[in-house]
Amino acid sequence: MSRTYTDMKMALGQVGYVADDSLAMALHLALALGRPLLLEGPAGVGKTEVAKAMAAHLQTRLIRLQCYEGLDASHAIYEWNYQRQLLAIRSEGTGEEALFSDKYLLKRPLLEAISQDTPPVLLIDEIDRADEEFEAYLLEILSDFQITIPEIGTITAHSRPVVILTANGTRDLSDALRRRCLYSYVDYPDRDTELAILRARGPQIEPRLARQIIGTVQALRREELEKKPGIAEMLDWAAALAGLGINDLTEDRVALQATLVCLLKTAADRDAAPPEVLDRIIGKVA
Repeated sequence: MSRTYTDMKMALGQVGYVADDSLAMALHLALALGRPLLLEGPAGVGKTEVAKAMAAHLQTRLIRLQCYEGLDASHAIYEWNYQRQLLAIRSEGTGEEALFSDKYLLKRPLLEAISQDTPPVLLIDEIDRADEEFEAYLLEILSDFQITIPEIGTITAHSRPVVILTANGTRDLSDALRRRCLYSYVDYPDRDTELAILRARGPQIEPRLARQIIGTVQALRREELEKKPGIAEMLDWAAALAGLGINDLTEDRVALQATLVCLLKTAADRDAAPPEVLDRIIGKVA
């Protein structure tokens, strides 16, 4: 385990994730204190990648719970294997007490995470997309790392998972949930940080082109767009340009305009970035 946040920053860099000091400190403290970490910020800034990088750094399993409206305990925590129970009753005459045992329990991500002998990284992704009622299911887990199953009793974690929650600001999260977590806000990276990300993920990109890509993407984020291009879109665009053999954004404006399909994901945003807008941006970054 990293001893300081600078160790954490270096460790994440070794697995390809570029973290700033604030995020590195939050991750270091989450590990040191054994507390869940809530990462909040716009979509596309790399919050989910933090959990993946932590799992790679710790060399442990990543267990992911993708949240959505209507998510309930049967999909997030556990469910009984009713078909197997029914077969046991018909073929073996199994009694009720034996039916409700670990043999017939289907472990969903939350129960799976606290059942591991080696602490996994548990990613609760986009918690703000789940209903407010679902947050109540999480409180026992985030406070005591245990789950109560009426038919069995309370199951306590074999080892505490490293818990990372992400939220995009779709709705306000409850104070009870926030109290149980450390917190870090993850914003779009500054120019130098995003350039470091591109260099780490796309070392084949020529330095001049890399600077042009970052300058263009950051300028587009300042435009009036419905969905600002995130880091993943930036990396996709860089890969597309490299694949097309484009080494300078001033070379072929027609082809360059066509590659914006990697960055602009709505019709309104494509209309908001016509060729004259791209020409203006490239004129400043070239």
